[in-house]
Amino acid sequence: MSTTSRKRKGNTVPVTSFDDGGPSKKPRAAKHPRAKKTAVAGNEPVWPEYFSNVSIQALNTVLAFCSSRKNFAITFPVVRTSVESLLHAPLELERVAELKALLPEVVKFAYTPRSELRIHSDQHVGSSRRERSPDYAAFQAAGASGSRTNDVDTDEHVLVLDFMDNSRGKKSASSGLAYTLPPALSPAATKKLVERRNARFAEAVNELLNATPVDEDPVALLQAAAREHIPVHPELNRPRLSQVKGKYKAVPEPNDRPSIEEVIGEIEQQEWYKDQVACRRIFDARDGQLATLDPPLSDPIVQALRDSRKIVSLYTHQVAAITALSEGKNVIVSTSTASGKSVIYQVPLLQFLEADPQSTAIFVYPTKALAQDQRAALEQLLCNCPGLEHIQVSTYDGDTPQELRAGIRETASVIFTNFDMIHASILPHEDAWRRPVDPICCLFLKNLKIVAVDELHYYHGIFGSHVAQVMRRLRRVCAAVGNRRARFVTCSATISKPGQHMKNVFGIDTIEEVTEDGAPSGRKDFLVWNTPLKDPMDPTLGRIHSMTEATRLMRFLMTRGVRVILFCKIRKSCELAMKALRQELTADGRLDILERVMSYRGGYSQEDRRRIEREAFSGSLLGIVATNALELGVDIGVLDAVIMLGFPMGGLASFRQQAGRAGRRARDALAVFVADSLPVDQHFVNHPEELFDRTTDDLVVDLDSKVILEAHLQCAGYEMPLTDEDEVYFGPSMKEICETRLVKDKEGWYHTHPKYLPYPSRHVSIRGAEEEKYSVVDVTRLGKSGGSATILEEIELSRALFEIYEGAVFIHQGLTFLVQEVSHDTKLAKLVRSDVNWITEPRDFTNIDAMQTYRIREIKNSPQRAYYGRVELLTVVFGEWNKAIIDAVDLDTPPWQRETTGMWLDVPKPALDLMRASGVNPAEAIHSAQHAFLNRFALALDLKTECKPPEKEYKAAPSQRKRPARLIFYEPSGKTGGVSVKAFDHVNDILRDAHDRVEACECEEGCTACVDSPSCKEGNVVASKQGALIVLKALLGRPIDVDLLHHEPEDAAPVHDTVIEAASVRAAEGVEVEPA
Repeated sequence: MSTTSRKRKGNTVPVTSFDDGGPSKKPRAAKHPRAKKTAVAGNEPVWPEYFSNVSIQALNTVLAFCSSRKNFAITFPVVRTSVESLLHAPLELERVAELKALLPEVVKFAYTPRSELRIHSDQHVGSSRRERSPDYAAFQAAGASGSRTNDVDTDEHVLVLDFMDNSRGKKSASSGLAYTLPPALSPAATKKLVERRNARFAEAVNELLNATPVDEDPVALLQAAAREHIPVHPELNRPRLSQVKGKYKAVPEPNDRPSIEEVIGEIEQQEWYKDQVACRRIFDARDGQLATLDPPLSDPIVQALRDSRKIVSLYTHQVAAITALSEGKNVIVSTSTASGKSVIYQVPLLQFLEADPQSTAIFVYPTKALAQDQRAALEQLLCNCPGLEHIQVSTYDGDTPQELRAGIRETASVIFTNFDMIHASILPHEDAWRRPVDPICCLFLKNLKIVAVDELHYYHGIFGSHVAQVMRRLRRVCAAVGNRRARFVTCSATISKPGQHMKNVFGIDTIEEVTEDGAPSGRKDFLVWNTPLKDPMDPTLGRIHSMTEATRLMRFLMTRGVRVILFCKIRKSCELAMKALRQELTADGRLDILERVMSYRGGYSQEDRRRIEREAFSGSLLGIVATNALELGVDIGVLDAVIMLGFPMGGLASFRQQAGRAGRRARDALAVFVADSLPVDQHFVNHPEELFDRTTDDLVVDLDSKVILEAHLQCAGYEMPLTDEDEVYFGPSMKEICETRLVKDKEGWYHTHPKYLPYPSRHVSIRGAEEEKYSVVDVTRLGKSGGSATILEEIELSRALFEIYEGAVFIHQGLTFLVQEVSHDTKLAKLVRSDVNWITEPRDFTNIDAMQTYRIREIKNSPQRAYYGRVELLTVVFGEWNKAIIDAVDLDTPPWQRETTGMWLDVPKPALDLMRASGVNPAEAIHSAQHAFLNRFALALDLKTECKPPEKEYKAAPSQRKRPARLIFYEPSGKTGGVSVKAFDHVNDILRDAHDRVEACECEEGCTACVDSPSCKEGNVVASKQGALIVLKALLGRPIDVDLLHHEPEDAAPVHDTVIEAASVRAAEGVEVEPA
């Protein structure tokens, strides 16, 4: 591994070194930024007369007026006419292009599809009356196109001229929305906008003059640069592949692509490169370490490996694992991504089948995509193994048709499945898997030789706790049919304590750990990419959006034949990125690349999912835009690069898993972390060494949860009656639960309680309760000749309320649709295809309220108390606003109410008074204290809290919706794991640990080690480390040194208080305070 220095367009800047601890921590972005004047360094040069031309000032005046009008689409013909009437002279394209050349990131001067200029000028914002949503069916006729995945927009284009300086984005007190766009700027504000833009133009001219050599003419330089910025109508002169500039007219084949080092060098020479690379770390190539099996593999297996995979030798970790399995041991292999871990359980399977053709195996994968990938690899291996070509391999998951399942049970030697199917289908019907219909059929469970579980690190938290009990049920059933010889093997990414984690999940003791990685790896370059300022001379304009940077990087890489995957945190970001790629590649004339790019995320139909997987596995795709659905080890062809758009919500382990997807075949590779502006992302920009050197948290499986254990004992009692001897599988708590929750017969056997019959597994969802789903249907072609409605996907209720209300823009494979009609009764949404350039976001709120107290616990050495009880969640979507047009629209959607359990801690009134007196925002303090608590709780992944949205907490007008001063934690509705009870029972330890961590943390304003959370859905924007410490001290009864508080400056922008003192919650009858 190394760090180097490199040239950056004329100056030399060192790559951040990890030896000096990295750059210093930047302060968290201010919640209420103020504009700052930027002074030009040095004396102002004398302007040539050319730059004093009044056409720029006139142009600026007209643009400012247009910018202040929400219903003006700022097209160049409109602007040109107005400017020429002011100047009494023509305005040439070349003159405007010069302005674009001076301010390339600030001025937009380009052709845009006419359909993207639609404006809702007939909508009224701020009305107290709730209006009906507009009739979006009007868009069906104009601009609608087919819903095929790779449709290309070919609408008429218009030339747009505008300043990209957020002139329309100020807060509006009249509408009550923090980010609602105003109907118009006041005359004073318009004048101020003109003055600011004129000043910025002057700064740009001074910049040019100061940078021009003495022997050159600045006017000539500007005119030459402006030629590159004269827009060309895309329909009249759309670039064809033969006209594409540069040496990459055709995408290079994988073996012919440039090296990653060459690609990075090219990036640094691009006009748009503005020193975005905050850190570069290089991991040098590593040679493989080979070993020999003793005894050696049979000739047929050697042939199969050679012919199907080109494998002629084995790495040290593969030999160690295969040898351990042959000795009857159970094995976990924890090595790097793409180290050939699947060979470890596939080779022993072939050995078992050679020795006994009746042998069977179960291969378990966390995702269907991964199972499909590995099934194809095993089938290829078997087809090339003489004597085993006939072996039947089948997928047995939720997509397997019911009519095929019996045949699979009778004929398959290997099934590819998941724990959901083992829990809900295989174990409840275990008799069908051990009693053959045909005498020649094998006894599947009795002949089970190997159970392989891939990606073991995926199974932790509540889901992993359920899986641990499913594994114990499986081992119990196998033992009951006389099979105690099955061997268990699992593979995992690099984790801490892999052997202990396997023991927790499988319930077995004899485990061989294999952690020494013998696989080779190519060189990998890792870049931490921080987006540049829109205008370095005016920081108040903010930074270029991280998605813009990520998609530009992706296009640049694909053009050079670099196969790339772009990981997005959420589904909506995935579709927005695909939409941006579709528009940009079309505008560039690179349809040859566009047809090789697809998005992949949850929610797609089975047919779409399988089609995309086939394309990915074949290696024909150049780019994939995905959520974490492809985070796991699916071999999606030759992946040369990974771009991570924002820090993953799964934390550091997820980050490293995604980064490891590149370079899976020992070639040089690239991983780029494109940071958002959020505090968590910026923390890692300033402390990049943590991305590589910080240890990941231990994976937690809760084996003590009586809630989970009882659920699986009910299932186990149905599979086979339980006896006291089964304590060897289910632990010491089994006896008590069986006596009180199951039914005991005269012989002492325990049976499932009748209320769970006839199918107890249906009462136990190991991933949480199955939500109702809405069908999203494209009706664009309905009623046309040969047209019909097409189901695009199904959406869970928890997402549907926020994504498919009337008038919403819905994106599927990068194509935009407008929601025409929604029926909440039939759970059906009708969409029409329409090319629009705006997106919609719901205006909503969610109240998380403690409704009844079941338990109360003392907090040690404190007068405060912790509470546990019933929690009500109420979500109301009352409107929507869109970010590219200018309107807010009221909606009438049914509220979503559900109940769950949780725990809470009330902030004492003296602490509230102290924070207000010190200028500390209570909402920030409570939000950060909640994160600090969860950061010290091992099962925090399965516990939620009430995150504070900035649009409410920093609202321009006082909020009528006040929230109690309370730290509240609840279990997601539908999940029953007893997590909130465990947090309540350990509240003293968790509070103390949280307090000590926050107090000891050396960061200034919060980081992921103390008060920030990668999974915060509001991005940790509403946060205060100081406030969190006040809250934690108050709850623990510890003194607070008022003199050490950092008081807010007197000129700080006023913040309306959204927090009130928490009222007591009604307690159930007989509740008593439990000791600490």
